[in-house]
Formats: sequence, C-alpha cells, structure tokens
Amino acid sequence: MAQQPVEQQSPSKGKRAPEKARTTEAQQPKGKQPGAMKERGATTERGATTEPGAGKGRKTPASQESATAPGANVSGQPVGAPTPGAKQQAQERRKGMKTPPPSAKAPPKATPATAGAKATAAPPAPASPAGQQNAQANVGAKAKKPDPQKVQQIKSQHANFRAQPKPQQVPAVTFNQSRRIEGSERWEGPQYEVFRSYRPERHDQGWYRSHYNRVELIGGGYYFWNNGYWYPAWGYDPSAEYYAYDGPIYVGHRAEPPDKVIADVQAVLQEMGYYRGEVDGLLGPLTREALTAYQADQGLTTTAAIDQPTLDSLGMG
Repeated sequence: MAQQPVEQQSPSKGKRAPEKARTTEAQQPKGKQPGAMKERGATTERGATTEPGAGKGRKTPASQESATAPGANVSGQPVGAPTPGAKQQAQERRKGMKTPPPSAKAPPKATPATAGAKATAAPPAPASPAGQQNAQANVGAKAKKPDPQKVQQIKSQHANFRAQPKPQQVPAVTFNQSRRIEGSERWEGPQYEVFRSYRPERHDQGWYRSHYNRVELIGGGYYFWNNGYWYPAWGYDPSAEYYAYDGPIYVGHRAEPPDKVIADVQAVLQEMGYYRGEVDGLLGPLTREALTAYQADQGLTTTAAIDQPTLDSLGMG
C-alpha cells in the first residue's frame, strides 16, 4: 500500500522519467525485504524522487546522503536504516571532517578563512630572517679566529718589547684600597677567581721581597708575579706607580712581562679589526674596549681584561 503514491506522482513529471526507473529499481529489493519497507514508508520514497539533485547523477554524494531517506541512497540500494542518534552522529562526523555543505558543488582547496589565517600569521615572518641574519653574523664572528702564523710572527716581533709610561694619552689609575673589579662577582668559574678576590694592597719593598720571588719595574710601575698573573705592587716605590689598569693581568706560567703580553694582544686585536689604537703595551681604555668586543663575539665572559680564557682564545696561552 505504501508504494502506490510513488507510482502516481512519478508520471506527473514528464521530465523526470529516468527517476521513475531508478525508483522502480529501488522498489525491487524492498519487495524481498518487507521489514525495510515498513520502516521507510511512502514519505521516504517521495523524498528520494523529489530531490532536486537526483536527476543530475551522483556528483555530490554528501548532499544526496543528507537529502535522501536514511535507508536508501540514490541508486536505490538499501544501506540500512540508522537510528536518529546515529544520523546525528554521522552529521557531526561530517562536520568534523569539514565536508562541504549540500549547496557546494566541489570541495574547496583553500577557503578564504584559511587564506586569511595564513595572511594573519605571515607578519611575524619578516622578523625571523632578521633574527637568522643576526644569528649568522654572531656565528661568523665567533668562528673568526686569529691566524696562528700571524700570532707567532707578532710575538717574535715583540720579543724585546718594553712599554713606556704615557700619562697624557693613557691616564694612570690611583690606589683605592676599597676598590673591587666591577662585575667580577658575576664571573663564574675558577679561571675568574683571582678577579673576584682581588683587593689592592700597599706594602713596602721588604714585604714584597719576602712574599714574591719576582718584582719588576714595567712601564712606569712595579709589578709582582704570582701563579700566572702580574699584579700592581702598590707601595713598592711611591715614585714609580704608573698603572693604566689596577687588577690581575694573565700571562701564563712562563711569566712573560705583562707589557709584552699586552702588546701582543693589542697587535692581534688590531689585525682582526678590534683595536684601533697604538700598540704601546698599556692596558688602557681603548685596549679594554677592544677586549670586551672580542670576548663578546667569542662568547667569553666580558671582563675587559687579559684573562686565561681570552689569552687561550687568541692562541697565546
């Protein structure tokens, strides 16, 4: 009895004759499965014949599935009658899979929203190349090392180097018993311990002679040598206290004179483009600025002094 309305409505549309044939084919398996016929009913079959896109073939499966009866597809083959809950789950799955709506003719490859999202995310990109260039520049600077042959040549040239006091060009520092090397408390590692613990002291000649084996007049002031470092010998001779820098100067365990080591460092940094002053063997402001720049590029602690890591990095340790 449920099939009669379908057969009466399909001839009323002359242009939909092919649909009748499909409807008839869909009815054949229904005769073999009476249970399925009772669950669908005439309204379901009528929905299948009145679907606007049914006569255009199966180009839009998503729209056909949403418009036809739950128990049949366009070809009329029964696929089972899902419960309303299952149908809702199927629709939610289709939404989750981002399937096109029934009115869409083809799934878009790139929606305007996606393009807009990409355009919105694009602005930070220019900063990235700039950061990469800076990183590459830093890597290039850190990779820049002095030429070992040039270092040996400079050291040979300075074998007999002797610094001269230049108070007009490089002012002398004054004795300050409470002075501490600025920033040294943040320098980590045993190689910086001498800088952290340095305290200027004033003693007479007898005291220095009894405590240290080597005290020498270098560049207008007396220095004493202790375990790889030269220190100002404040008070050894009050008439010879010209010091451009008050602090330890690392020269290694060969106990080379500090002015010669300073001249070597100045010449190498000058060769690399860091130092633009005169090679005078005095650890003045220009030399300390050059040391700071080199240490920063090499990833070393910026002490602005000649320390063990810096001298090793320059190939002079």
